[in-house]
Amino acid sequence: MTLPATIFLALRYLRPQKTFVSVITVISVIGVTLGVMVLILVISVMTGFDLELRQKVLGLNSHLTITGFGPLENWETIKKRVDARPGVEGCAPFIVGPVLAKHRGRVFTPYLKGVDPNLEGRVSRLPEYVVEGAFDLSKDQVLVGREMARRQGIFVGDRLIVYSPRSFETNRVAQLPSSMAVSGIFESGMFEYDYGFIYCSLEAAQDLYDLGDAVHGLAVMSHGLEQVESVQRDLNKTLQPPLRANTWMELNRRLFAAVAVEKNVMFFILFFIIIVAAFGIMSTLITVTVQKHREIGILKALGATPREVLQVFLAQGIAVGILGTGLGLTLGLSLLHYRNEFLDFLRKTTGFELFPREVYHFDQLPAATSLRDVILICGGALVICALAGLLPAWRAAALKPSRAMREL
Repeated sequence: MTLPATIFLALRYLRPQKTFVSVITVISVIGVTLGVMVLILVISVMTGFDLELRQKVLGLNSHLTITGFGPLENWETIKKRVDARPGVEGCAPFIVGPVLAKHRGRVFTPYLKGVDPNLEGRVSRLPEYVVEGAFDLSKDQVLVGREMARRQGIFVGDRLIVYSPRSFETNRVAQLPSSMAVSGIFESGMFEYDYGFIYCSLEAAQDLYDLGDAVHGLAVMSHGLEQVESVQRDLNKTLQPPLRANTWMELNRRLFAAVAVEKNVMFFILFFIIIVAAFGIMSTLITVTVQKHREIGILKALGATPREVLQVFLAQGIAVGILGTGLGLTLGLSLLHYRNEFLDFLRKTTGFELFPREVYHFDQLPAATSLRDVILICGGALVICALAGLLPAWRAAALKPSRAMREL
């Protein structure tokens, strides 16, 4: 199969000839390769972080939360109405607020969440997260997070003295036993919960906050994430103001917005690697046009049109882009596949742990490759390389054959 003349000449000019131009060409290919590879790695890891974060947030949070301007007095009636709505899988009451806790003379201020142990498993994965002890939320039993237990020296069977802030405001002690036994330790993977929350029974929280039979809100779980918005619309039509159902995304909007901003910032910063490589491509092609101006003059004298000459040099830029993008894509996907093996090797050989487990709370580095991101990265790299070859190609096409022929 015979290649078109424009492509044949483009590849011939790119062929290594032990010249400075060839060195710049190789550096340009390496630059594009590194840019595409690093972008695919970083964006895939950031996407994996986002998905992992969503799973962890949903582990201890329901799809929807119903709250008002104050405690819900008639929550049982509301719960029956919510349970009867289509798309609702489960509904459970909760109470949440700050408390003062004391253990072996050390005082700390976690959030306490009171839940119904018989219903909590339908709206969260708290029972599954218990790693020590048992999921026992009897009247005087509590669950603490693993990080809190580690930092405060808490073990299963220890007792905590828990006070409500209201006890100090009203100058009276809490209305529940002065100490509560730790029945279990949970680990969700979310530092905010593993260090900042303790769980008790709904009745214990009601006594602590002097709520009587009232609760702070209702946690609602839909049959699937795809039904969350439709269930929210249905519930908000049913509920009487000031009651309102908010989705888990609305309640964690700032958190996910921060992750999205970080991902976009990393994308634009790393994309400059490809732009720098594009300047290398441009300088290579400009040098080629200077060195090959005689050949260009001969081609045009033999009948080559300016468009054909432009295509020759434009094809060089595109060829460098295709080669660099292809290598970058291959290396990026390969490193993603063996990312955890690479991190283990790095940790064993240097002792340096790039993503400490006690900070990020995962055993393996999360990553998810999005076809949209891959197309955007590879397509953007090819477009930039093509644009980098446009100026030298236009300059070569504008060269007058008579001027080049006089220099023969």
